[in-house]
Amino acid sequence: MTPGALSTDLYELAMMAGYCQAGLTAPATFELYTRRLPPDRSFLVAAGLEQALDFLETLRFEPADIAYLRDLPQLAGAGDAFFDEYLPRFRFTGEVWAVEEGTPVFPPEPMLRVTAPLPEAQLVETALLAFVTFQTTVASKAARVAAAAGGRGVVEFGARRAHGVEAGVLAARAAYLAGCDGTSNVEAGRRYGIPVSGTMAHSWVLAFPDEESAFRAYTGSFGARAVLLLDTFDTLAAARRVVAAGLRPSAVRLDSGDLAGLAQQVRSILDAGGLAATRILASGDLDERKIAALVASGTPIDGFGVGAALTVSFDAPSLGAVYKLVELERGGQAVGVMKSSPDKETHPGRKQIWRVGGRAAARDVLDLEDEEGPPGAEPLLEPVMRDGRRLGPRRPIGELRDRCRRELARLPAGVRRLDRADEYPVDLGAALRRAITRTSLSARRRSGAS
Repeated sequence: MTPGALSTDLYELAMMAGYCQAGLTAPATFELYTRRLPPDRSFLVAAGLEQALDFLETLRFEPADIAYLRDLPQLAGAGDAFFDEYLPRFRFTGEVWAVEEGTPVFPPEPMLRVTAPLPEAQLVETALLAFVTFQTTVASKAARVAAAAGGRGVVEFGARRAHGVEAGVLAARAAYLAGCDGTSNVEAGRRYGIPVSGTMAHSWVLAFPDEESAFRAYTGSFGARAVLLLDTFDTLAAARRVVAAGLRPSAVRLDSGDLAGLAQQVRSILDAGGLAATRILASGDLDERKIAALVASGTPIDGFGVGAALTVSFDAPSLGAVYKLVELERGGQAVGVMKSSPDKETHPGRKQIWRVGGRAAARDVLDLEDEEGPPGAEPLLEPVMRDGRRLGPRRPIGELRDRCRRELARLPAGVRRLDRADEYPVDLGAALRRAITRTSLSARRRSGAS
């Protein structure tokens, strides 16, 4: 379900009403980006654009929304025309340029750029940040987890740890886009066509008189697709019980204990019992570093299930992205604007990102949108919405996933390292540097600073 127009912060609505009263309704441009990378991240994977565009296309103020806002004392000064005329007719009429989902990005590159009448562009800040930054956070984590697995399968199954049911669905989407092979979330599978996967819980085993009865019943129901959980009581005894019972599950799962040691022993038991085709899956508070250590040790684990560490991006749960005004129309002319707050500076003007290096990305250049990029460089921002309507069809999640894999492979190997990664260079173009100097001097004159 797409959120409604009240999925915003109060000050957005207050500014929106104030802009209308002040006659500030000319086009303005905002850019959504991060100022810096979270700890232990060397790149981000852009995600969440599809949901952002859905929101903008369907943005309306329903009569009940307007009635609620009219009663807010904080909006008492908005004026009757705001409630009676402006809000009932409100639609998002602007344009959006964005980086395609699955593209690696770096600060301070805009993932999304909105140009619309100032009140419209202001209103959508909260929702756009929520859509883009949450999925980008999860996708960036998922890319690290998938890389750590070294080609072994990874299934996302953290919906029960997500910050809400819908967050779990969107986290599954972002994780699959960035390299996971499937999800346990059935709604995500239905909605987005993501492969779904599941095993059994300890409660299944405890519901039967003994472990063998539980295993037999499960394989009796699900046959060759059965995945048996071995660690309810004694992992190695359970593996021997599977063999002795003549069961042939597709896989067994280890969820606790010394995963490396247990996997070695379980593999030996299964192989000796003629179950060489039975895979071993592992779960239990895994993250990219634990997975990388298991893979590096040669542990015979065929796939991993990752929950909370992925779904809530446990080590870096907040991306800290911003949505900042960079240009507005004054006197019929587009004027770049910037703020100079310490550690929170912004850069003026609409921008384009140029990726230099062809098949192997070497650096990015951030410059004003109407400047030519370096020879052979690829522009990353592309128009995705005009006059409040999408410009193209939705991209299937499988296509976005394949593209993400290719784009990540273009990054230098040192940038993709899990630890002590190299910094990817992002340069400011000459035109943007001149605009920063010019706008800064103009702002100083207006403020009376020497």
